[in-house]
Amino acid sequence: EVQLVESGGGLVQAGGSLRLSCAGSGFTFDDYAVGWFRQVPGKERESVACIGSSDGEKYYANSVKGRFTISRDNANNTVYLQMDSLKPEDTAVYYCATAVGRDYWGQGTQVTVSS
Repeated sequence: EVQLVESGGGLVQAGGSLRLSCAGSGFTFDDYAVGWFRQVPGKERESVACIGSSDGEKYYANSVKGRFTISRDNANNTVYLQMDSLKPEDTAVYYCATAVGRDYWGQGTQVTVSS
């Protein structure tokens, strides 16, 4: 069974940093791209960053470019999202996802940035 589990969310002041982790299991982790998404209540889920299976390709939303860094450790089946210079508008529930035949999502982790 494919599973994704996020961790690392929390409360941080504006300008601070957090590192989110997404641990995958039940599939050949290094064969698949993994993405981070976020959602605020009442708004659509938006893509934040994505990393290809070989770590050669990375995508960032314009709103986080230069502040967030996505990386992966295939030996430990984990994708990370390093978030620096956090802003109050980064407050959201963050999800990781992958597509193994169909889309799979984690349960989400709350990130709250206070001003």
